[in-house]
Amino acid sequence: MNQRFSVTTLLIGGLALGVLGWWLFYNPVSTLMPSLPGADKRGVGDSASQSVSIGEFFDQFAESSTSLTGVWPQFRGEGSTNILLESVPLKTVLNDGKLPVVWEKTLGEGHAGASVYKGRVYVMDYDEALRADMLHCYELQTGNELWRRYYKVAIKRNHGMSRTVPAVNEQAVVTIGPMCQVMATDRLTGRLLWSLDMVKAYGSEVPFWYTGQCPLIFNNMVILAPAGSKLLIAKDVVSGQTLWESENPGGFKMSHASVMPYVFGGKNMLVYSAVGGVAGVDAENGKVLWYTNKWNHSVVAPSAVCLPNGRIFLTAGYGAGSMMLRIKELNGVFGTDIEDEYSPGSGLACEQQTPLFFDGKLIGIQPKDGGSNRNQLVCVDPENLKKVEWSSGKNYRFGLGPFMIADGKIFILDDEANLTIAKATIKGFEPITTVKLFEGADAWAPFALADGYLILRDSKKMVCLNLKKQS
Repeated sequence: MNQRFSVTTLLIGGLALGVLGWWLFYNPVSTLMPSLPGADKRGVGDSASQSVSIGEFFDQFAESSTSLTGVWPQFRGEGSTNILLESVPLKTVLNDGKLPVVWEKTLGEGHAGASVYKGRVYVMDYDEALRADMLHCYELQTGNELWRRYYKVAIKRNHGMSRTVPAVNEQAVVTIGPMCQVMATDRLTGRLLWSLDMVKAYGSEVPFWYTGQCPLIFNNMVILAPAGSKLLIAKDVVSGQTLWESENPGGFKMSHASVMPYVFGGKNMLVYSAVGGVAGVDAENGKVLWYTNKWNHSVVAPSAVCLPNGRIFLTAGYGAGSMMLRIKELNGVFGTDIEDEYSPGSGLACEQQTPLFFDGKLIGIQPKDGGSNRNQLVCVDPENLKKVEWSSGKNYRFGLGPFMIADGKIFILDDEANLTIAKATIKGFEPITTVKLFEGADAWAPFALADGYLILRDSKKMVCLNLKKQS
């Protein structure tokens, strides 16, 4: 009887270990084929054949006397790090269980995030009734719409429409619409300053799921990546005068990623992770300093993460995994080496959002094909990308939503609009609270945070929360 008991115990124990191993390492999407752009044969429209009068229409609604000074001026905020520089204490405990919602707006379907500049919120969406790309200007504290500037363009729904974040400085707001149309307006009045159709001017190829690239304002220049006859271009932010154009020696195409600023080897660079490769361009004159086609994937959404000492971390979804690129320089001549490259289940990878570089570590959300840590927030050391130092655990799995750091806290939004706030530390995942904001879907748009007001959205609604801690 004891022998039978021992055999049974061993069998049960072995079965339990097998189930545990299967749970840890099972990839629920391993047998699925990625839905790559173009595979469904759906067109996105032909921008070159449309006659579009960019910025043609304007509506004025109200005036504003706001005295707020905080800014979140473009994609990933000041410095393009997604780490808030302003020191405004933020609350994490909600009073009486009530959500601190200040206002909310219904928007055209999409994943376009907002920018904030001195008490004004700027967001681009697509109005299906008017068939128009539309830039809205709202007052941050009240949500009152101050003005809107828009233009007619035909777009079919393709997993949403608008996907970009405006760039704004003291003088102007610059947007990129789903079909690669660029519009610059006066920041306060909404007056049209200049416009550009990158398809018509540079032969840009509109990405499937439309343009995800966000404009970058750098040293009073607007940096754009047509990735057609020219790779990058720089325009004066107010006049629209072309300051330089860079060649496209690799024949790269437009991705969903955005241009990132970088300083290395005494040069102000602009780094672009394109379809077909990645390149670094001199920000002063547009000269291509280096490029490589070793990073070559058909869908690239996360932007390059520029690290100290010439390292550039690249990642993408749909099985692409990640690469660590090393930029080298000798007597003013730049080149590239690959330090590491791996599949998504082997180390840090991200499908849509760009990882954070914080206190010397890289933090990101593993994609759905990221192995046992799939959809978890993970932290790695750039020296060893394949070793996960900590993860959020199986009880804290996220999707394609945004994450950022402010006031010593990391804010994470999952696909269904559940907001998790955790302590910003490289020592481990220390959750503080999780709250259901609303019944949302595809809450993927990047955050914007200024003066204690957090702007977030799902595919159809934008919400403003007042997180400023009362003194």
